[in-house]
Amino acid sequence: MAKRVFDRSDMNPGAMDELSKVPDGQPFAIINLLLYKEWADYPQGTVTEKLTGQQAYERYSELSVPFVNKVGGVPMWRGTIGGNLIGPEDERWDEILIMQYPARSAFERMLADPEYVEVVFHRTAAVKDSRLYGATSPQSIGPMKWMLYNLSQKIRGH
Repeated sequence: MAKRVFDRSDMNPGAMDELSKVPDGQPFAIINLLLYKEWADYPQGTVTEKLTGQQAYERYSELSVPFVNKVGGVPMWRGTIGGNLIGPEDERWDEILIMQYPARSAFERMLADPEYVEVVFHRTAAVKDSRLYGATSPQSIGPMKWMLYNLSQKIRGH
């Protein structure tokens, strides 16, 4: 049965303890691998219109991005998965989404926001399967480095 409240039961046991061991105070990314349900599975009495899983995830995205921004996060990249090059042959994903936060603690603050918790049910209704990985690196590639890299590629004719 579809859930109305995000209670972290979708997370792996010990996930928050594992997350708390990630160094804080440096850029932190969340990598989402998403496989959508054909039709969203909303809890009874919530959303009555018939939405595809992808449409329900779009609703979640629209409602959640203000919470991401509130803690200083930004959507970095979203794209359709084009193929499985390395990995179990039967594993497939519809999309990948990368969100960046100024620090791990910013992501944790968002997860704890009671108003954010109220919109996560759209994600649960939308997603058949997913992976959520947290990643951090003290050697992050900033926007200026990417801009310079892209400029150098244009100059070289690539």
